[in-house]
Amino acid sequence: MSKIVFTGGGSAGHVTPNLALIGELRSSGWDVDYIGSADGIEKGIIAETGVRFHAISSGKLRRYFDLKNLKDPFKVAKGVWDAYRVLSKVKPDVVFSKGGFVSVPVVAAAKLKGIPVIVHESDITPGLANKLSAPMARRVCVTFPETARHIKGDKALCTGVPVRPELFHGRADKARLELDFVRSRPVLLVMGGSLGAKAINLAVRQALPELLAQFQIIHICGKNNLDPALEGTRGYRQFEYVSAGLPDLLALADVVVSRAGATSIFEFLALRKPMLLIPLSRQASRGDQILNARSFAARGFAEVVEEEELNASVLAERVATLYSQRDRYAEKMGSEPAGRDAVDRIVALIREAAGTGRT
Repeated sequence: MSKIVFTGGGSAGHVTPNLALIGELRSSGWDVDYIGSADGIEKGIIAETGVRFHAISSGKLRRYFDLKNLKDPFKVAKGVWDAYRVLSKVKPDVVFSKGGFVSVPVVAAAKLKGIPVIVHESDITPGLANKLSAPMARRVCVTFPETARHIKGDKALCTGVPVRPELFHGRADKARLELDFVRSRPVLLVMGGSLGAKAINLAVRQALPELLAQFQIIHICGKNNLDPALEGTRGYRQFEYVSAGLPDLLALADVVVSRAGATSIFEFLALRKPMLLIPLSRQASRGDQILNARSFAARGFAEVVEEEELNASVLAERVATLYSQRDRYAEKMGSEPAGRDAVDRIVALIREAAGTGRT
């Protein structure tokens, strides 16, 4: 029986693409383990799959000055030792890393043990964790063609993002019934990421009177971001976070407003959902979402509003424009391979790495 260890964490975008690969490999008889951090979002997500989870020490890889930077290298070193012990026990044929700071010790330990490593990078420019991991990897899967030039050597292969198969089986009628929505009005889905987005939440709520004149609204606003005053508003439903029911909500949505994390926007692309993207600003990130959004806009898949330009009137106007041109966006997206193709490509690389043995 072939064995694989997955790693990746820190955000849902570093975990959920692994789920599609885990499901495919388990269905064909692979033995699967997962290495992550004890307090990261990955632990809860993986627990729902029944995959064995191993927690290791991990420090955060920061690009800015912080006193915690002084002790985090010791956490990373301990994480390498923790991961080395797990890999020695599990004895996988291959390690697959989706990124995030917890993945670096795992990749380093796999390199020390001579276990082939495949890394996946979702964004146009690699994050710090994957910059450190790429030299130790056999192959680096990338999502955007533009990313290949950032990967040294002949390692990069454009595979796209693996999309969970359950997303393609959402039931719009089920969601409509549960939300008490009507068939005669379109549905706007707003997603701010796993922790929500205050700027998007504020703009949506300020624009509610204008938006509700045209749309029914599903608002996924993030933990502790519900507004009790809006409960019971006709045509508006708010949630902190949605997991199992997300495929149904996506099936019901006509257009989407979202941040521009690569995992999310490639899921929308696979489902042919016209999207208005509001990327994290450079003040709050390294600018990867801005590049992701601009790439999608240039390819005709999305409209983009910079967070600095966002307000209620801009949001309402751009959503209305997006909806009026939804067929054009759907047609453009229809020319792209579906997320299933990414699963097949990456699984083939995993099988190849496992079959060639340890280096």
